Parts: sequence; C-alpha cells; structure tokens
Amino acid sequence: MGSFVSQPLEPVKDVAPPDVASSAAPPEVASSANPVPVIAPGGPAPPAEAPLFNNCWSCRVLSGSGLIGAGGYVYWVARKPMKLGYPPGPGTIAQMVFGISIACWGVVILSDPKGKGFRTG
Repeated sequence: MGSFVSQPLEPVKDVAPPDVASSAAPPEVASSANPVPVIAPGGPAPPAEAPLFNNCWSCRVLSGSGLIGAGGYVYWVARKPMKLGYPPGPGTIAQMVFGISIACWGVVILSDPKGKGFRTG
C-alpha cells in the first residue's frame, strides 16, 4: 500500500527467462509491484537497506528545525489567550504539552548523529 512517492526509487531489473527444458516448475513472473531478486548462488548477500531517517545532515537539519518551529507555533497559539487574561483550561494545557513535545522531537532529530544513540549488539 502507499504511493510511489513514499517508496524509494529503484531501477527495475529485467529477469532473463529460464530455460524450459531445465526446469519443470512454472517460471516466476516479475512485475513492477513484485520484482524477482536476482542473486547468484554463492555470491555475497545484498547490503542492508539504510534507515529512512538520519541518513544525511541536511535532512536532519531541515526536519529537526521544522519540528522545532511547528512545536513553537503550537505552543505560541496555546499561550496567546493566556496573555490576554483568560484562564487556561485542560485543552489549552494539553495543546501546550503537545507543542513542547513536538519541539523536543525536533531537538532529538537534530542532536542524534546518524543513530549513534542506539546500542547495537
């Protein structure tokens, strides 16, 4: 499920048709939605896919600063009526907490250098 925009771009590999005489099983059909991987026997395994997040500095700066800005805006909109003298209700407090948590998420994305904060092994 999903669109083509959310999936990484990969070239479609053409698969050579198998010899009919060498195999009695029906041949596998490759389609654009379900490509058949071509792996030589005894060859090296394909490399693991890189994580979608934390893969480049500019991506982290853009997304982290965007989240900090969005969190600041959500917090600022919740604080606005309080500055006018209205007492805060539970919804206003929840909106402020949500804004702070969005901004903290942006700080985490900015400060975690390529997932080095996670232990492997």
